[in-house]
Amino acid sequence: MKILVIDDEKSIRETLELFLSEKGFVVISAADGGTGLEVAEKEQPDIVILDLRLPELNGFDVLHQLKQRQKEVFVIIITGYHDMESAIQAMKFGAFEYIHKPIDVDELEIAINKILENIKLTSCLEGIVTEISQDYKVNNIVGKTKAMQEIFKIIGMVSESRTTVLIQGESGTGKEMIARAIHFNSPFRKEPFLPVNIPALVETLLESELFGHEKGAFTGATHFKRGKIELAQNGTIFLDEIGDLSPSLQVKLLRFLQEREFERVGGVTPLRSNARIIAATNQNLSQLVAERKFREDLYFRLKVVEIYVPPLRERKPDIPLLVEHLLNKINRELHKNVTKIPKEVMSALVNYDWPGNVRELENILTRAVVLSKGEVLLPEYLPDIFSPFSSKPEKTLIIKSLEEVKKEHVIKTLEFTNWDKGKACELLGISRPTLRKMIKDYKIKRH
Repeated sequence: MKILVIDDEKSIRETLELFLSEKGFVVISAADGGTGLEVAEKEQPDIVILDLRLPELNGFDVLHQLKQRQKEVFVIIITGYHDMESAIQAMKFGAFEYIHKPIDVDELEIAINKILENIKLTSCLEGIVTEISQDYKVNNIVGKTKAMQEIFKIIGMVSESRTTVLIQGESGTGKEMIARAIHFNSPFRKEPFLPVNIPALVETLLESELFGHEKGAFTGATHFKRGKIELAQNGTIFLDEIGDLSPSLQVKLLRFLQEREFERVGGVTPLRSNARIIAATNQNLSQLVAERKFREDLYFRLKVVEIYVPPLRERKPDIPLLVEHLLNKINRELHKNVTKIPKEVMSALVNYDWPGNVRELENILTRAVVLSKGEVLLPEYLPDIFSPFSSKPEKTLIIKSLEEVKKEHVIKTLEFTNWDKGKACELLGISRPTLRKMIKDYKIKRH
């Protein structure tokens, strides 16, 4: 293992050469950035220990050029300056670690050991996730379980028609992904796909969003507006959380499904549209019908074809495939290359119950990729909720039940957001009904 030290202070170079040589490393050094780059080009070191404040060519420039020429090199920044901006900039440029002077050799050794772990895993880890395929397609749906295979079959069958579809499942299970798959595999794939999030809009705005309005129809209506149903024409309208639709809008939607006709708000002229309706809900619509909170005739119109998307906890064999698929997407979006997962990390992901389903999995993987400094997603990059599965040795480790860990995680999130349930749901990757149920089940009270 070869280490290059680039520092203009002779005493630091000599000290590090002595310390690292005793640890069994081959150590070379350079007194300035230009020389350091030349040595790095020739010697191809595995690790570079780099001072930020160098004469002529500064450490940031050296770091940038090092990462361009040798992407796999690990760089540890050392500096006497304690400003946050420099630390952030160094990490953005691809530094693995940032250590302040005077150098604590124990801290340096810990950083080097982390790098060695990364190198070892990168070179020999077969793991569950290997190299990520570059053939990522937006709207891919991943799954090998029987339930998901049945969903794929239904998508194939309904894509060729304009049949109304009702997709049911918990929040975060990927209901919109399925709706998009139906649309983009249909003969009308070039027509618009227009999603409408029903709970996000008050009734008056939602009515205008769906059906449009005439000029002067209400205060602020200074010009006429075409609604999503009119704009879609031969495309698809995706109505998310259809169970929250008001009774009056249920009547208007039912008429459209029966007659293919509608009027803009404030209008009297019937308009026509061939837009397909795909609706989704995380509620039990049949129960809402029984409670007279949802029209039975509309329910039957919507569920011509039903698709039930199981929660992630019921299809755990799909999790490794989802992790691979999501890592591919996240790496592309963040321009990262985290492509390997140790077995203990994958085991932790598979054993977790995922109350926020696929959305929560994607959020946690995104966080881990952002924090990762190499190709390997290490246990330390997972949030505290996974600490019982961490591979770190602890002398007094107390193993808590998964339910206890989940409860603590929810409590911490609520306290962090000052009990702003909207923000808490966003951070947890769950819906408000799910959060309310967890607060009730776990008997969480605000103090």
